[in-house]
Amino acid sequence: MQTSINRNQLFWASCLALLVTSLSFGIRAGILDRLGKEFSLNAAQLGTIAATAFWGFPLAIIIGGMIVDIIGMKKLLILAFIFHLAGIVLTVFANGFWSLFLSTLLIGIANGTVEAACNPLIAAIYPDNKTTKLNHFHLWFPGGIVIGTLIVFFLDKAGVGWQVQVGLMLIPTLLYGYLFSRLKFPVTERVSSGVSTSEMYKSLLNPLFIIMIILMFGTAITELFTGQWIDVLLKNVSDNAILLLTIETGVMVLGRGLAGPVVHRLSPTGVLFISAILSAVGIYLLGHTSGNMLFVGAVIFGMGVCYFWPTMLGFVSENLPKTGAVGMNLMGGAGMFAVSVYMMFMGGYYDTLLGRKLPAGADLKLYQNAPPGSDLANTLNEAKKAVGPEVLNTTLIIPVVLSGAFLILFMYMRNRKKPVMSMQAAS
Repeated sequence: MQTSINRNQLFWASCLALLVTSLSFGIRAGILDRLGKEFSLNAAQLGTIAATAFWGFPLAIIIGGMIVDIIGMKKLLILAFIFHLAGIVLTVFANGFWSLFLSTLLIGIANGTVEAACNPLIAAIYPDNKTTKLNHFHLWFPGGIVIGTLIVFFLDKAGVGWQVQVGLMLIPTLLYGYLFSRLKFPVTERVSSGVSTSEMYKSLLNPLFIIMIILMFGTAITELFTGQWIDVLLKNVSDNAILLLTIETGVMVLGRGLAGPVVHRLSPTGVLFISAILSAVGIYLLGHTSGNMLFVGAVIFGMGVCYFWPTMLGFVSENLPKTGAVGMNLMGGAGMFAVSVYMMFMGGYYDTLLGRKLPAGADLKLYQNAPPGSDLANTLNEAKKAVGPEVLNTTLIIPVVLSGAFLILFMYMRNRKKPVMSMQAAS
C-alpha cells in the first residue's frame, strides 16, 4: 500500500459514512408513524416507503461492486455522498407519498453504495487483518441505530420536529463527504494483485463461494429480520419490547468492538459456528420465555448475530480473494435481498396465523380498528401474544440449520489448511 495513503483517516471516514446509513434506519423507524399521520398515508403506503430502502440497498451494492474497480472507490463514495445529501434534503422537504418514496430510495441507494466501496476499501487498507477490521467498521451499523433511536426519543420529548431529526444526518454526511474528497485512495486488492476481470468473474462460480452466498441468506435473515421485528412480535408479550432491541443492538456494538481477540482465537469459521448456536439459543428464549428471561434471550441473541455479517465478508475476502469487490458486494446484496423477501413472506404468514387465532370468520380490520380496551381489541392483543412466538419458532429453524452448516465448514477449512501447515513445518 502506498505510503501516501492515510488508512486511519480512510477508516474513520468510512465509519462516518456507515453511521449515516444506520442513522437513516434508526431515525426512519422512529418517525414513520408520524409521517403517516402528517401526510395521511395508509399502512400499505408506509410499508412501501420503508421497503424501498431495502430494495435500493442491494441494487446499489451489486452494481457498485461491478464498477468499483473501474471508476475507483473514491468516485463511488462521492456518488454515495451525493445520493445521501439529496435523499436527506428531499426527506426534510417532503410533502407526500412520492417525495418520501423517492427520498427513501435515494438514501437506500446511498447506503448500498457506501458498503459497495467501503467493504473492499477496508480489505485493501488492512490486508493482514481483514475480518477484525470489518467487524470494527460494521459496529457502526448497530451503533448508529442506537444513536438514531435515542435522537428520536429525546428530541420527541423536547418537542423538536421530525424534520430537524432527519436534518441532523447532514452533519456526518458533510463530514464524510469532505474527508473522502481530500484523501488519497488505494486501488482494490483485486487490481493490486493483478487478477484479471475475467478471472474474478470465473471465481464467482467457485462452489465454496456459492455455498457462502446461500449461507449469507440465512445469517442475514437471522440477524436483520429478527432484530427489525422484535418490537412487532413481542410487543404484546413484554411491556419493554423496544428495549429488547436496544439491548441486542448494544451487545452487537460491544461484540464487534472486541472482535480482534475473538476472531484470532477461534478463526472466522469457529466464530460463525458459535454465532449460529448462540443465535438459535437466543431466538428460542425470545420465543419461549417471558419476563426477565426475555432480556437474557436478547443478550444471547445479540452475542450470536453480532459477528455474522462482517465475518461472512471477511471469510470471503480472505479465502476467496480472486472474487474481489464483486464477491464481497454480492454477499452483502444477497443478504439484504434475502431479508426483504423473507420479510414480505413472514408478513403474510403473520397475518395468516393471526387470522387463525381469532374467531372463525372474523374481520381482521374490524379488530384492528377497535377502540383500545374493548373486547375486540383485547382479543386481538391475545392473538398477537400467541402469534409472535410462533413466528420466532419458524425463524429458529434457520440458525439451527446454520449451526450444522458452519460446523461442516469449520472442519472443511481446518482439514484444507493442514497440508499447508505441515509443509511449512517440514521446511
